[in-house]
Amino acid sequence: MKAVVCREPGVLDIVERPSPAAPAPGWVRLAVSHVGICGTDYHIFEGKHPFLEYPRVMGHEISATVIEAGDGVALAAGTSVIVNPYLSCGQCVACIKGKPNCCTNIKVLGVHTDGAFCEEISVPAGNLYAAEGLSLEAAATTEFLAIGAHAVRRSLAGAGARSLVIGAGPIGLGAAIFSRIAGHDVTLLDTSAERLQMAAERFGFTSGIVASEVTADAVKEKTNGDGFDVVFDATGYGPSMEKAFSFVAHGGALVLVSVVKDDIRFSDPEFHKREMMLIGSRNATRVDFEHVADSIAKGLVPVDKLITHRTTLADAPRDLARWAHEKSGLIKAVIRVGG
Repeated sequence: MKAVVCREPGVLDIVERPSPAAPAPGWVRLAVSHVGICGTDYHIFEGKHPFLEYPRVMGHEISATVIEAGDGVALAAGTSVIVNPYLSCGQCVACIKGKPNCCTNIKVLGVHTDGAFCEEISVPAGNLYAAEGLSLEAAATTEFLAIGAHAVRRSLAGAGARSLVIGAGPIGLGAAIFSRIAGHDVTLLDTSAERLQMAAERFGFTSGIVASEVTADAVKEKTNGDGFDVVFDATGYGPSMEKAFSFVAHGGALVLVSVVKDDIRFSDPEFHKREMMLIGSRNATRVDFEHVADSIAKGLVPVDKLITHRTTLADAPRDLARWAHEKSGLIKAVIRVGG
């Protein structure tokens, strides 16, 4: 089978690799249909991922069809599926609590082990969800949207809450879309006026704040001086995450969707006087994937406006390298592998 391999930072090659062997009991062999290109993939290509071993086949935003199933799996050949790329151990403290998304031994396809920039993969059957009612291209957007949906669910914010999403990239837009689906009054904050304009024109998020030295004043103006009931930071930028504490209303919550290696510092008196909640949000679970798939099927998620760039497996090395630097107008790029 053909696969795109990142041999080392800045080097992508198309190679021939053996197809996966017949699946073991409980596993499924899949024909990859579509795979989204994530910010993580660009970081791997650029050599910015701190814990990656090269060479690596990237790709973790996956839709596929079943080729064959191992013993004990009731999935017919040709079934369309969404792939959850978080491979969990099922035995650690997190998994026992029903939180495989933060398994202590987690392996993510395309990061810790080879992913889906290739024609075929094998995964555990428990990591597959029905793609019924979705095109396979739309199904490939489910994983990145599930991260935002999970963050919104983690926030515990009810309908009518005023939410602020910091960072209008793909993950931030996913959080904003599912915050709106949850009935929140959504405002976006970003350093780029272009991204905020695109979010307004494509998705109807007309309440936006361009980050500047007067950001705090703009936040107060938007909320009559109160701050936001829930703030989602999806920037992956430490100073932004620290600043986000000051945007939270008394009794509100800050959800850190992105992650950085740095220590995050905040004022304890300010934190305590608000009695605010600080919430970490990592990956997503089955309920989030199913919520996203159902929302797409109901027409609540404008997938056609999220996917701005398309390519094929053969052209992926050229296009990924170009899109790593040409970000204007880019939200989500998707590779068509099969189908």
